[in-house]
Amino acid sequence: MAPPDNRSAPPLRAVRTEAKCPVCGRPIEARYRPFCSKRCADIDLGRWLKEGYRVPTDELPVDEEGPPGDGSGPSGGETRQRR
Repeated sequence: MAPPDNRSAPPLRAVRTEAKCPVCGRPIEARYRPFCSKRCADIDLGRWLKEGYRVPTDELPVDEEGPPGDGSGPSGGETRQRR
């Protein structure tokens, strides 16, 4: 087996790219990071509040009340007697 090569390779350097606003693509401003302006920050907040960002899933949405007539929701379905 040949001895390992003692020449050292130059160290790898991380290349920094200028961060861009996720809404409009302009360079970010430190004051509004990760956005470029208050306007873009507000647009993103509005998307969150209107549930514009979602994780894709194969599951069907579940209502808080459950299916009608199962007795789990506030409408009741069945009434239970207390003893």
